[in-house]
Formats: sequence, C-alpha cells, structure tokens
Amino acid sequence: MNTWMLCATALIAAAGALEGQQSPVVMPAAVGPGVKDFAPDFALGGATRYGLLKTPVRLSDYRGRTVVLAFFYQARTKG
Repeated sequence: MNTWMLCATALIAAAGALEGQQSPVVMPAAVGPGVKDFAPDFALGGATRYGLLKTPVRLSDYRGRTVVLAFFYQARTKG
C-alpha cells in the first residue's frame, strides 16, 4: 500500500476523532495486476554497457519467457 494512502486514511480517522465521532477506517482496494495476470505490452528504450539501443525493446518480443525489469536510476549520471 502506498504511503500517501496510509497518510490519507490516518488524516480521515484523525478528523473524525477531532469532531468527537468515531469514523470507521476503510482501506482502499489494492490497485495493480493480480496473480497470473499478463502485463500489457509496452516498449522501453534499451541500453547496454556500450550505449543506448537504436530501437526500443518491446515486452511482446519476449512472450513465453521470464522477464525481469531492472531500473538503475543513477546510471549515466553524476550522482
């Protein structure tokens, strides 16, 4: 569950307590794919250690195989 959802739920509960009311805490439903759901097709710019790829990499190119996405947010930066 996202941090902002927890904060919003806590604020709603606190507001009800300030008014002297007992508000029930309702947790939002989980958003995202379920177990065994297929991911929608998408394309990302790919890169190797030698540089960026000329054509984007599509998820559908790897249908039937296990795919692991890794994001290196500080790669090729000064940070």
